[in-house]
Amino acid sequence: MAQGRVIALLGGGQLGRMFIENALRYDVEVHVLDPDPGCPCAQLAHRYVQGSFKDKETVLAFAKDADVVSIEIEHVSVSALETLKAQGKLVVPDPAALRTIQDKGLQKSFYQGHGIPTSSFELLADRSDLEGRTASLPAFLKARTGGYDGKGVMALDGPDDLQRAFEGPYVLEERVEVASELAVIAVRGTDGAVATYPVVEMVFDPVLNLVDHLLVPASVSEEVSRTAEQLALQVVDGLASPGIFAVELFLTRDGRVLVNETAPRVHNSGHFSIEACPSSQFDQMLRVLMEWPLGATDVYGHAAMVNLVGEGGSGPVHVEGLSGLLGIPGAHFHLYGKQETRTGRKMGHVTLTDPDRERLDHNIRETKRGLRIVPAAGKQP
Repeated sequence: MAQGRVIALLGGGQLGRMFIENALRYDVEVHVLDPDPGCPCAQLAHRYVQGSFKDKETVLAFAKDADVVSIEIEHVSVSALETLKAQGKLVVPDPAALRTIQDKGLQKSFYQGHGIPTSSFELLADRSDLEGRTASLPAFLKARTGGYDGKGVMALDGPDDLQRAFEGPYVLEERVEVASELAVIAVRGTDGAVATYPVVEMVFDPVLNLVDHLLVPASVSEEVSRTAEQLALQVVDGLASPGIFAVELFLTRDGRVLVNETAPRVHNSGHFSIEACPSSQFDQMLRVLMEWPLGATDVYGHAAMVNLVGEGGSGPVHVEGLSGLLGIPGAHFHLYGKQETRTGRKMGHVTLTDPDRERLDHNIRETKRGLRIVPAAGKQP
């Protein structure tokens, strides 16, 4: 028999799929709304509805019979969530917190207003506001809404780059000298209980601007780790919302820890927790939605997560090197159920666990060398 609550989830991507995989262990019923009938969640959800999670009336109709409403993507109708909350449904994250996070300008202003260290920034309306800003360069130009995975972000190196700017409004952000990029997954229950996972160190692909792999615990001092966790909790406390929050941070070359941005949901930087922790980020999300006690967040030894990104063009999915990967002790393979691969698309990930950090580093190299996601037409014999 299913557990009492029905969960309505906005978004049907891989994050939702991994959430449902965990929810099935508890026999919790999950309904999914997504415009793509081939989305990863459609294969697993108790009920799949095709439709836009950005359209208020579609969201209201989809969630009317649910007890709890949540998200696996932040670009959804906040107005619909506000209405659902007013109807007495539990909405996670709180619509007010989501409205702040959806707009990078509001998000940066939130950090500033709560005394949370972040890089210097200006809010600009359009290209005319960029004129004469050469003294601010080099900098990053960010779209206030809609950006993700490096989209909606542009590096401004010199005056010529100002002419190539996309349409505003913008956040013009100081380019700090970064020593390491870090992340903390923080959890807040409806009762105010909080927990954080150990600090993660992210290594980015400079071409795709996606996480190539990550390491946990991060290779930083205890003081930096403590500061990062404290800042993550400060963000969550300021948002005053239940949910899962991925707080991304910069460790600068001069030793400062700055909050970069926050995602109000489960996140790529928390995938390691499925195999490396007693309670994964997806399990924590379920616990929050069901109003169960939060789980333990300790890491078993050392862990890494390697993103599997499509390469070699588009087509049906083919995995090269899986047999070799499965010969690595502590390797855990995840494919996201996407029907087509294309260059640069997130297709899956590998979690690696090992008590020895040097051996873990070796296994990361072996995984990256031997495993590829390619179109079936271009597969190697």
